Parts: sequence; C-alpha cells; structure tokens
Amino acid sequence: MIYPKFLSKGDTIGVPAPSSGAYDEFHCFKHKNSRRKLEEMGYKVQWSDNIFKSIMCRSADEKTRARELNEMFESTEIDYIMCASGGEFLEEILPYVEFEKLVKNPKWVQGFSDPQGILFPITTKYDIATIYGLNFGDYGTEPYTRDIADNLEIITGNIIKQTNYDMYENERGEKITGLEPYNFTDKVVWKNLNREKIEVSGRIIGGNLDVTLDLCGTKYDGTKDFINKYKDDGIIWYFDNCDKSIEDVIRAMWKFNELGYFEYTKAVIFGRNGNDRESYIGYTMETALKDTVIAKKDIPIIYDADVSHKGPCLTIINGAIATVYSENGSGSISFELK
Repeated sequence: MIYPKFLSKGDTIGVPAPSSGAYDEFHCFKHKNSRRKLEEMGYKVQWSDNIFKSIMCRSADEKTRARELNEMFESTEIDYIMCASGGEFLEEILPYVEFEKLVKNPKWVQGFSDPQGILFPITTKYDIATIYGLNFGDYGTEPYTRDIADNLEIITGNIIKQTNYDMYENERGEKITGLEPYNFTDKVVWKNLNREKIEVSGRIIGGNLDVTLDLCGTKYDGTKDFINKYKDDGIIWYFDNCDKSIEDVIRAMWKFNELGYFEYTKAVIFGRNGNDRESYIGYTMETALKDTVIAKKDIPIIYDADVSHKGPCLTIINGAIATVYSENGSGSISFELK
C-alpha cells in the first residue's frame, strides 16, 4: 500500500470540484471560511476554477471536472487534494480521469460522499491509500467539532486512535450563517449484531454505499485484486449509506457477496442510515442485517457507527490496517500504515 506524504505547514492544498461545487451563498461563505481557517493554520490553498459553480449538482461538464482533477494529480506544487463538495454525478468524469498521473506523483486524495467515486478506484485499483471523512467546505465550521480536530491530527501524520462521538445530528438545524456545526440531537450508540464485543484488525476499505454499488463490477472497481492481495491481513468493510432503503442494504450485500467481495472479510461496519425512510415491510436495521448474507456467513457486524451522513463522521484511511473495537455502545478505530 502506498501512503503519500502527510500535510505539513507551508504545503499547498489543491481543491478541485469533481462533483458539485458550492451551490448557494451559505456554502460559498463556508468554503471561503475554510480557506481562511486553513491558511491561518499555515497551509496554502489552490482552488479549481469551478469551485463556486453548481448546475444540476455539477460544478462543470465532465471533461472539465476531470481535467481540473488531472492537473492537480500532475502538479508538483500541490501536496494534498481535498474535494470541494459532495454531489451526485462524479462518476461521469471517470472515463476522462488520468489515474496514471497520480501513480507517478502519489498524494493524498480526501473527500466525503460522492467523492467515493474517485477514492474507491484509487485505493482498490492503484494501491494508493485515500481518506474518507471531510470535504473542503467542512473546515469552515464555527466552532470546530471533535471530528474536524481528529481529522486534522490524522492528515498531518498524527495517526490518533479515534473513539465514538457522544452525540450526532439526527435532524438538521437552522442555518443562519452557514458556518454552524452539527445540530447534536441524539446519543451515539454503536451496536453489534449477535455479539456483545467485537475486536478485530484487518485491511479497511469502503465508503459511500450508494456510489460503491454503482462502481462495483465496472472497470473502475479493483476490489477482487485488492482483497486477494491483502487476504492474509483480512478485510474490514465499512459502508456509509446515504440514501438507500433498508431493503436496498439487504440486496446490496447479496450483490457484493456474489461478486466475491466478502472473501477474507473479518468484519463489516455500517454507519447510521442517512435517510429516514421506513421499511415498507417492517424491517428495522437490526432485523434487516440478520437477513443479510453477511450475517448468515457469521461475519461480525457493527452498525449505527460514526461513518454516516448523519454526522459526525470518523476519518477513515482506506487501505490501512484498522483495529476496530465495539462494546456496550462505545467504539474505537485506530490505524497502522503498513
């Protein structure tokens, strides 16, 4: 596994918008505040030309978005890449992405939600670690919450052990400035399926479930090679379900199993489901997971963990060795870069 150089004071953060850009005045203000805060920390920031554009959830046409990303891959002046925002249509740029430029000049690529479309191929096909956790605009929050502080420790090379957060945002709060932190409404409780305690180590991979479903089985999916290369470590999967129903989760696990994704799997982690749609046949997340193929294979399952669109979200180093612990509603994750 290739681990790029971590962020140091004086380095330049490149911010492309391979999905959406900032799409309203609140988000534009937050992106500008992100730049101010990161520059005050001692970093330089280079934006793409389309960071403040969003037309039908796209910052630009697919070739332009890919070109801006390719230029940042290739640039010797950019040390670290943070995707500007999430969105819906990053996948459109993949035929035009020149991954070989990143292979020749490895650097960290970080993003959350729709940027899964670029993170997953980089790690599974090209063996370069990536970071799932925050988009650039998230650094504009006032004040910083612990997830942002944890992220800043990790991306600067202090690979801390992250523990579960205390509360999460089950309902969005009112936006007055656009810089507001999470509206903490509910207590965080990690849950184990059919086990009191789960403690496991393995090579971690995953991210946004919705996008992973789109990528699986395409030429941008390197999962089989990835899990075969690291079978002796064992694999830990994590899934951030943005908008899929509980029924979709059952079907997704069936599909991944048919593709061989769960060979050598030591555990699967699910975040809090991002949507509030009730199951039309009466499933809860617990009863649904009991009916998944992974439960029938007796693979340990953690759910309602802090990898979710109902934030805060842990910073995950895709491709690293992760040690995950979950017991009595609490959990933790740590990484080794080997």
